[in-house]
Amino acid sequence: MTEAKPYGTVLIKAAKIMDHLSEHPNHSLQEIANSTEMTASTTIKILDTLVLIGYVQKNEDKTYRLGSKLIRYANQRLEQLDLAEITFPYLENLQHTIDETIHLGILNENEILYINKLEPKHQTIRMSSKVGITRPLYSSAMGKAVLAKFSQADFEAYLGSHALTPYTENTITNPLRLAKELEEIRKTRVAFDDEEMEKDIFCIGASIEKEGQIIGAFSVSMPKYRLNEETKNLIIQAVLRTKEELEHVLMTK
Repeated sequence: MTEAKPYGTVLIKAAKIMDHLSEHPNHSLQEIANSTEMTASTTIKILDTLVLIGYVQKNEDKTYRLGSKLIRYANQRLEQLDLAEITFPYLENLQHTIDETIHLGILNENEILYINKLEPKHQTIRMSSKVGITRPLYSSAMGKAVLAKFSQADFEAYLGSHALTPYTENTITNPLRLAKELEEIRKTRVAFDDEEMEKDIFCIGASIEKEGQIIGAFSVSMPKYRLNEETKNLIIQAVLRTKEELEHVLMTK
């Protein structure tokens, strides 16, 4: 079996430069070129591109270090790992209680990014969702729970930059109707996705806040045929209880 060859040798060279700068910040062009075993002309071309996209920063003395964009990505990754780790035992307990799919997400560029998923233990029908996918704010339970926390100005800006595209016949595409639902979410502290993203799927979600700031959201998802009024009320109470537990423990972190 032949070994797959990497695509894009320039990317490999760029990675060598960033690896070097992660261990040796504020090195000169020649120091970087010598360490990575590249010519100075090749190194400066790659460095100029990395500076342009914010992965590397050029100092006034013509030395280089990792850029703010790359550091921000790293910090976001750490925050995601921290949130997933802190919330896991509480979401696992919620999953054991109701035995349905649990999602954990964060706000990422006005979308919900899934960073964790807990599968049910005894259900034959599973959700097709995966960690790493995103969902719109206006049509998902986690998204609406977060959107309900937006200021009026931020909400209007969101509407101005995001078309309310229908995913199913149940998707809310009227801004006034959406605003009315968000007002109800502020009162009840839970949000619903009633077949708005996928046919036959119902989700109940809630935001996760710390010191008045949204840091994430979580939801319970299930095939709608498994839902009745009694089950719905039990899940809502379990979600609210978990929300309180999570926000309490996060206050200590």
